[in-house]
Amino acid sequence: MERAFSGWREGRRHYLPWFIIAALTTGALWPLGYAWLGIPVLLFACGTLLFFRDFPRTVTGISGEVIAPADGTVVAIEEIEETPHYDGRCLRISIFMSVFNVHVNRAPCDCTVRDIRYAPGAYKNAIKEEASRVNESNAVWLDTQWGKVTVRQISGAIARHIVCPVKLGTALKQGEKFGMIKFGSRVEVYLPTDTEALVELKQKTCAGITRLAKF
Repeated sequence: MERAFSGWREGRRHYLPWFIIAALTTGALWPLGYAWLGIPVLLFACGTLLFFRDFPRTVTGISGEVIAPADGTVVAIEEIEETPHYDGRCLRISIFMSVFNVHVNRAPCDCTVRDIRYAPGAYKNAIKEEASRVNESNAVWLDTQWGKVTVRQISGAIARHIVCPVKLGTALKQGEKFGMIKFGSRVEVYLPTDTEALVELKQKTCAGITRLAKF
């Protein structure tokens, strides 16, 4: 990408206004002895800031392996005969992102963006399998030297804004940030069927660090 993605930058329009409101509230009420009323606003601003945290992270991926594209919990590992998000049979690994996880998404391997398919939908609880079928989503189809891969961002009950600034033909390095889902949700990775899963159900994942699968 021409400009590296940043969760901090993406979230500025959400948290900066609350910090400004907190400062103005505190300043206006200080002479009256009610400056403490600005504290709840400041705490809300800090909480919103944490949703967009994006601290530097050392990618520990290995060539020939797939690393987790999201922080969260593995909620499904399954082979699928047919899906609109992949050409043919595939292995799908699903990661649920809670509101407490880092929300930035990273490329699972070295790849080139072949297609991007956005689909409007509902906002069901993303931990449920139903969310994969009916929720708003954004599928990024990738070409890799090991075969085709799809990373699908899915909105949840709270998360209602998928961010994906990459374009067709964009080359991504393993672990490179390519977007985020604001306030948590679900990320699915579709892989060739001969890929070996390296994670287990209910295992916690860390984007750019956890070894998800091996080609």
